[in-house]
Amino acid sequence: MTQDVRQWLAEIKHLQHKLESAYKERDEALSSAANWRRLYETEAQQRRTETALSQQAIADLKDRIKAGQTPNLPLLTGDLPPAIAQQVASLETPESLQQALAQALVECDRLSQALRAEQSDHDQTRKSLTAALGETVDRLAKERAARNS
Repeated sequence: MTQDVRQWLAEIKHLQHKLESAYKERDEALSSAANWRRLYETEAQQRRTETALSQQAIADLKDRIKAGQTPNLPLLTGDLPPAIAQQVASLETPESLQQALAQALVECDRLSQALRAEQSDHDQTRKSLTAALGETVDRLAKERAARNS
């Protein structure tokens, strides 16, 4: 009879050990998931900030282009850096103004393309991190299943 009790006690200790191991694995998985989530959020925040700055730069360029097409050009130079204000003041002919406008529009288009590329990169990063997180969770589930078998 004491042999049966010892056997049951040994089985209980074994199960407690397995339970502790499972808790440890769960905690490690949760920690890993939190780390991936933190990395994703950091990346996403950086992309949002870069996007907002790019959109603001594009809006500023559009506003300056529109303001440059009006007869109130001297008002525009008040909020520009001195080098740019001097460059704007040197535009005396309609041809030079058209050339400067064309250059500004080309730069605006380049910035728009760069913004779209950044957005695409952000989407790809999000997908990659999500896939990596999913794979980690799947591997953990498979390891748990194998250990519990």
